[in-house]
Amino acid sequence: MTSRTTALDAVHRALGATMTDFAGWQMPLRYGSERAEHQAVRTAAGLFDLSHMGEIAVTGAQAGPLLDHALVGKLSALAVGRARYTMICDAEGGILDDLIVYRTAEEEYLVVANAANAQVVLDALTERGTGFDARVRDDRDAYALLAVQGPNAPLILGALTDADLAGLKYYAGLPGTVAGRPALIARTGYTGEDGFELFVAPRDAEPLWQALTEAGAAHGLVPCGLSCRDTLRLEAGMPLYGNELTTAITPFDAGLGRVVKFDKDGDFVGRAPLAAAAERAAQEPPRRLVGLVGAGRRVARAGYPVVDAAGTVIGEVTSGAPSPTLGTPIAMAYVDAAHAEPGTEGVAVDIRGSREPFSVVALPFYRREK
Repeated sequence: MTSRTTALDAVHRALGATMTDFAGWQMPLRYGSERAEHQAVRTAAGLFDLSHMGEIAVTGAQAGPLLDHALVGKLSALAVGRARYTMICDAEGGILDDLIVYRTAEEEYLVVANAANAQVVLDALTERGTGFDARVRDDRDAYALLAVQGPNAPLILGALTDADLAGLKYYAGLPGTVAGRPALIARTGYTGEDGFELFVAPRDAEPLWQALTEAGAAHGLVPCGLSCRDTLRLEAGMPLYGNELTTAITPFDAGLGRVVKFDKDGDFVGRAPLAAAAERAAQEPPRRLVGLVGAGRRVARAGYPVVDAAGTVIGEVTSGAPSPTLGTPIAMAYVDAAHAEPGTEGVAVDIRGSREPFSVVALPFYRREK
């Protein structure tokens, strides 16, 4: 099957990007040094193409109630112009995907799904929308998505728009123009830094990329690929679907039970199993998601066993990489509750038969200065 390409494919190739297939899309992995790209986002700004993400519009008089039924959050209570992190679960409470939902008008929502799960989410929303006065529309071809992330992001974007960026709160969005192009400007991100995501028409993606590149030239802006995006989100303790989140895991297992709203009207998909999972988590969860920091240089990768001092397997790594910011290997892992407290001693990761010591720490590994 041929991979899809974004509206910026020619730009990436002209910049010499290393391309990779990701969730059925040809995407830039890196343009040069992934460490340099990572550090640019932490200290200045990075420009990302996120057009592989899946946009789904939900509109109509009962759009809010439909989403309350289909998702674990209470989206009908979301104010126009605000966004919310939420999840869609199956009937057993397993996570089908984690989402960001924007309320763009009184009867209009924009659901943004991960690329690999976009069709699954679209199909589930369509099926769950039966009986509601609402419409579910596949808008994946209607948008390109660019992100500007890093401490200089407001300065760079502010030079290209008259939108009130200073008044735009975290997890909010407003319509505006950027470099003369209409855009939904959202203050969200997946890097642990301040920044913006710009939903635009595909035909406007390349001119907007060039305008941002020019505006950011004096402020350290560099193009960034998926590789540094992964290390940035790992440092920020943000879960990745397929690693920390799967259908075998409930939001409560992942330590994200706060996104499940039992106080909303009516039933919602997965309610009873999720209530049971909440009760288990309140007592003694079998495993908890923790951070691990390596004492040496070897990197713990997804799937590696976590062991105690006796060599007994007590968990499994879900994500791991060298941390450019901390200068040491870091990982996230699900471990037995008895070994999940920060500072627990005797924990190691079995890296190809060698037990490498790691310290248990609270997530995230990195927080930006406010």
